[in-house]
Amino acid sequence: MQRLAVLTSGGDAPGMNAAIRSVVRTAINENITVFGVYSGYKGLMEGEVMPLSRRSVSNILQKGGTFLKTSRSEAFLHKAGRRRAAETLKEWDINDLIVIGGDGSFHGAHAL
Repeated sequence: MQRLAVLTSGGDAPGMNAAIRSVVRTAINENITVFGVYSGYKGLMEGEVMPLSRRSVSNILQKGGTFLKTSRSEAFLHKAGRRRAAETLKEWDINDLIVIGGDGSFHGAHAL
């Protein structure tokens, strides 16, 4: 069974909640189990992973920021931090990670 996680990283930006909602709804329509990672890469390193459902994203469009929260993580810049994040993905048996953020967030995803 395919399982994916979505996280937001870096500064808040308009449209993050819409993107999260779209990921969750599309994944569920494709019979993919979807998880949210709270507090970005910091949360991924700390195992802050929760299952998401249609209900959990049903009223997020009108809210500002990102309902998953975000953070910047100095620890993730180091191999040990990225290794811990990868271990979390393995522990939750997550096959794919969708990162919503800017340039630094995507560099982090590439490094992971």
